[in-house]
Amino acid sequence: MTIEVGVGLAFVAMLCWGFGDFLIQRSARKLGDWETLFVITAFGAVVLLPFVYRNIGGLFASSNNELLILISAAVVLIIAALFTFEGFKKGKISVLEPLMSFEIPAAALLAFFFLGDDITWMQILVIIVLIINLFLVSFRGKFLSKSFLLEKGVIIFFVGALLMGSADFLLGWGSRVTDPLMANFVLNIIMASVSFIFIVLRGGIKKLISDVRTNPAQVLAMSIADNVAWIAYAYAMVLVPIAIATGLSESSIIIAVLLGLFINKEKLQRHQKVGLIGAIVSAIVLAFITSA
Repeated sequence: MTIEVGVGLAFVAMLCWGFGDFLIQRSARKLGDWETLFVITAFGAVVLLPFVYRNIGGLFASSNNELLILISAAVVLIIAALFTFEGFKKGKISVLEPLMSFEIPAAALLAFFFLGDDITWMQILVIIVLIINLFLVSFRGKFLSKSFLLEKGVIIFFVGALLMGSADFLLGWGSRVTDPLMANFVLNIIMASVSFIFIVLRGGIKKLISDVRTNPAQVLAMSIADNVAWIAYAYAMVLVPIAIATGLSESSIIIAVLLGLFINKEKLQRHQKVGLIGAIVSAIVLAFITSA
């Protein structure tokens, strides 16, 4: 595989997350946080099992820290997912979306200090410009106003975004020391098991089954989109620096805004239009200078 393939996979993750986040918000409100997490991860574990079952024994027999890295990634991702799901459930997606841009520097800094990911100053500059534009395109209120800070779900979602960046880094690390499919499988198994236990302890199995039966198309589409995004993202982080893979895939914010623009007939403010154009151009430039 080449750098160009890694960039392409990051764009696949971007597209899938753009649609997936919209479906996750709806599912979190209908099913609940733990239920949504279980449906997504259980689906991923079942689908990936035929591709990884022969290598599971080797993972446990290894004397290295592969399993520890993946377990750490799963724990952080569980906490991050619950924070972001709860934020989605309480707040407005148009208000919360810009905060996801903070996932990029969190993952990038960890990759730089712990893995020594080497990116050029030009790439760093374009990533910073991309973050600024992503913030602009999805921000509908006055910058850092009191009303924004008091919006429901903002603080909890911001914490979730930072934790998600940490989980991104750990997944990228785990994908490099094992392989992307195994890394995703282990994460899904752990998260599905933990979420299932919580659902059972709360006596929510019957409700979960009823909710899934009531919304089968939405649940299936959400599970496919989210798992495809994570697998594509994991492969991308093996082929290109984590900062670049995260920056490109995080451009899913653009997809969400375009969906709102063309499907929901939403109106964009002037700074959003500037941010939308700037984000698209920045993502294309980042992909170009990375593939060159």
